[in-house]
Amino acid sequence: MRSIWNGAISFGLVSIPIKLVNATESHSISFRQIHTEDGGRIRYRKVCELEDREVTQSEIGKGYEDADGTIIPITDEDLSHLPLPTARTIEIVAFVPGDRIDPLQMDAAYYLQAGGAPAAKPYTLLREALKRSNKVAIAKYALRGRERLGMLRVVEDAIALHGLLWPDEVRAPEGLAPDTKVTVSDKELDLADALMDTLGEIDLDELHDEYREALEEVVAAKAAGEAPPEAPEPARSGKVLDLMAALEKSVREAKESRGEEPGEVRRLPQRKSARAAPKQTGGKKSTAATKKTAAAKKTAKSSQSSQQSSQGTKKTAAAKKATTTKKTAAKKTTARKRTA
Repeated sequence: MRSIWNGAISFGLVSIPIKLVNATESHSISFRQIHTEDGGRIRYRKVCELEDREVTQSEIGKGYEDADGTIIPITDEDLSHLPLPTARTIEIVAFVPGDRIDPLQMDAAYYLQAGGAPAAKPYTLLREALKRSNKVAIAKYALRGRERLGMLRVVEDAIALHGLLWPDEVRAPEGLAPDTKVTVSDKELDLADALMDTLGEIDLDELHDEYREALEEVVAAKAAGEAPPEAPEPARSGKVLDLMAALEKSVREAKESRGEEPGEVRRLPQRKSARAAPKQTGGKKSTAATKKTAAAKKTAKSSQSSQQSSQGTKKTAAAKKATTTKKTAAKKTTARKRTA
């Protein structure tokens, strides 16, 4: 890979010669502007407005336009005398946890390649120190005419440099949140969680640019003199009136797309404030149950009456026996008195 910048990493008093290499590449399809009537290329020519003639690249320099429209020429020699220690150095200024970096600040990514054999030992030292600390290095560096902020982190066995926007270049999301007060219920959150679980995770290496592939098919068809493939009609989606129903449908469709049984997505039951009334059964079963209940009551009543009658008979017999005993004792006492 071709380096785009040569310099050094300043790590305290340690200097590590490095080469800056692009870590990403674009695969997007680019178009040329053409004249629609005859297909001729449309080109932009660089013309000097004072002389009204086209100029070559070697004749073009830099200039700063002042507030009154005056152009102040700035040469490469002027820029080389900037009082910046980062002109050819990636100066590490701090080490912080990786989660301190807001993803909104992330910009272009580069790999840092060790610049020759002498850089191997300090390069490896910095890489292993970053690994063991679980931190990233915050650095300043100059590239393409301005000083930039960057983050160094370990990617496999290499050190990567991520360009960072300066904090004042990141806008605050003021006035973007909904103004209307909205309440999200626990049921809606439960269904949202279920949808997230159903979609699950994915291997990012499996993702690809479907738009670019479709565009390549169109270009190939046109080049072969064939009609371009027709795009499928997008699915019509009605206006979402019920958020719960939309979430439930999303869960079902997500399961079907993953080849799972969709099943039935049921809403969570509501809490009951009072005990539910017993279920009533109708028809013949109810009549039979009623007859059985009445018969059981009648039998119980008859048994109770028999028990009460038996107890009454026993009490009567006991009373008669007690009366007879008393009369016999009284007769014996009277007979004794007469004998005396």
